[in-house]
Amino acid sequence: MNLLEFLIPTAEVCRRAGPQDRIVYSSRVRLARNLPSTPFPGHGKKADRMRAYETLLPVVKELPEMADSMAESMDHLTPLEKQVLVERHLISRDHAARGAGSGFVLNREESFCVMINEEDHLRMQALRPGLQLRQAWLAIDALDTVLQERIGFAFSAERGYLTACPTNLGTGIRVSAMLHLPGLVLSEQIGQILKAVNDIGLAVRGLYGEGTEALGNIFQVSNQMTLGESETEIVERINKVLLQVIEHEENARVGLLEKKAKVVFNHVGRAYGILSHSHTISSKETMNLLSLLRLGVDIGMLPAASRSMVDELLLITQPAHLQTLFTRREKLGADERDILRADVLRERLKGLDRPDHMALGGAGPALSGADI
Repeated sequence: MNLLEFLIPTAEVCRRAGPQDRIVYSSRVRLARNLPSTPFPGHGKKADRMRAYETLLPVVKELPEMADSMAESMDHLTPLEKQVLVERHLISRDHAARGAGSGFVLNREESFCVMINEEDHLRMQALRPGLQLRQAWLAIDALDTVLQERIGFAFSAERGYLTACPTNLGTGIRVSAMLHLPGLVLSEQIGQILKAVNDIGLAVRGLYGEGTEALGNIFQVSNQMTLGESETEIVERINKVLLQVIEHEENARVGLLEKKAKVVFNHVGRAYGILSHSHTISSKETMNLLSLLRLGVDIGMLPAASRSMVDELLLITQPAHLQTLFTRREKLGADERDILRADVLRERLKGLDRPDHMALGGAGPALSGADI
């Protein structure tokens, strides 16, 4: 089965709606599990990994949630296909580097993806659009319960589920949401918010997880500890924190429009101008400018219907997705991608009306010079 043909079209993915999706792109709950009396993938020999893979793959494929799924070994995927999965946040960057003895199972709706022999024997995750941590938790918990009954997992009465990394001991759960926070960034409040989130034991990472930048003003917030609290307690605690972050972001946007509206209009207008007229543009600059265009949609400077288009542009201008639009064989150089990316942006944005600050009720002219 061809991966690129199996995946849901990008436009359809980006039209999916969920609660609080103006600010929360997606919710994810991931569980780490391991087979008993079997070396962890990073410590075992190739033969150990192959045995674990051959044991787990058919069991995962038979799950009702994985009906009509795609299952593939990592050594059968091209580097381009692996990177597409990373850009869609379906597998980790670490898993993309794996070869024989590792693989994944992805359901048709792309709401479940199970990585086999990443850092642990199983990294299974449920994904939902918007703020749906509870729904994602209930979904992955049901899948986990069935697997527990069928194969059993390495478990200690004292330490909980045994995992390759000590920070995952206990519940083995990682609860996260991807947030779009341009208001906090533009109002220069993001530092204090991220510090407050870190101070209560949560982790804040960039677009592709640990060690990556928060490109496009997109941040991932997740729990750091998995021991000492139940799964439900962890989910509820993070959900509560996320609601507070959402409130701060909403307030930051209101404050910017009240005190520095012209600055916001300028950011959005310049982003539109550069994106719709460039002939070469990098992935990083594109993401940061599309973030501002998305903010323009959210505050009413652009039609609300165009948010899914902006979200699709955020995805298809990523290096691997961009290459699939033009060629699936020849590897494009960075300069070639920058030119093709600009071509795609100009074509997609030419039918979009220019940002209109007057749609906000003329907030700009009412400002005094001290507000700018």
